[in-house]
Amino acid sequence: AFGLEACVKRELLALGYEIITTENGKVTFWGDERAIVRGNLWLRTADRLYLKMGEFHAESFEELFQQTKGIAWEELIPPDGAFPVIGTSVKSMLHSVPACQSIVKKAIVSRLSEVYGMEQFPESGAKFAVRFSLMKDEVLLMVDTSGDALHKRGYRVSDVAAPIKETLAAAMVQLSFWRPGKTLADLCCGSGTIPIEACLIGRNIAPGLSRGFVSEKWDLVPREFWKDERTMAFQAIDRETELRIFARDIDPRAIASARKNAEEAGVGDDIVFQTGDAAEFQPEGEYGVIVTNLPYGMRIGEKDAIQALYRFFRGFLRQEPTWSLFAITSDPGLEKALGKRADRRRKLYNGNIETTYYQFHGKRPERKNDDR
Repeated sequence: AFGLEACVKRELLALGYEIITTENGKVTFWGDERAIVRGNLWLRTADRLYLKMGEFHAESFEELFQQTKGIAWEELIPPDGAFPVIGTSVKSMLHSVPACQSIVKKAIVSRLSEVYGMEQFPESGAKFAVRFSLMKDEVLLMVDTSGDALHKRGYRVSDVAAPIKETLAAAMVQLSFWRPGKTLADLCCGSGTIPIEACLIGRNIAPGLSRGFVSEKWDLVPREFWKDERTMAFQAIDRETELRIFARDIDPRAIASARKNAEEAGVGDDIVFQTGDAAEFQPEGEYGVIVTNLPYGMRIGEKDAIQALYRFFRGFLRQEPTWSLFAITSDPGLEKALGKRADRRRKLYNGNIETTYYQFHGKRPERKNDDR
């Protein structure tokens, strides 16, 4: 998602991959077949993982056809492979998306027909969803390795109104600089996504460990790669570190939903669930963080209740100067309501809603003098 490129880049670097470019909504990196497995299993903040097939300039349908046909699609797509085509076109001569979609499909069929000696393809096998993007006449051709979007971890079995995407929740936790040993609380937890993602990070649980991916059926990626990487991911789980994570919501149905989802994610015992008003929250320890998806008013919640919540946070930040608040909202009046300017702001998108991630940093621990 726009605004999360730096998070995705850091994750890829941590996995050991070389970054080629970082652009709006896209990070490109070098990787082998195993990177398809490792990326899908471990990326917490990316929406999808694509295999880049080609990039070129095209201002005519003939150019689009010939250059698409020139790509070695047979190295990826077998004779029975299914290859639906979707895409977008922005500020390009070839502005008709349906027409471009048809040309790309015909070009791939033409290439595979020559290689396999077939005129028709059953498309009954593994799926190789082709995505094209035209931006100012520059064509990018990719194949989706993920299938379902990466935010679908597999643990969301119960939901409430206005849920936040798992990928965005993970990014919020990462950007809060929270670490195990510190208290993390979400006082408007809804279905529990932020606390659950914090647990997955704290326990070093691969976010894609409990789901499948479309590329598992590809011949390109050896089956043993998936088995090996999943085994290593299970072995990497930290079951010993103590976590202090609180999930609180005024709605008992939300807490019930959050509890179910946490249990499905395997972290039900790592979260303290509390039903009650945010104002009743009792902070535990110093230097804690509150990470929360505030009710926007335009989707859920009443204005009076939101203003009461703001008054609580205003008082909380004064009374607990060592605590930090990290809150996402579409309300531009948050800083005024809290009587404090945020230390940092980041524009993010929660679904189709443009929001700002406000970061109010508390006092840092004093460094101990070294008397040696």
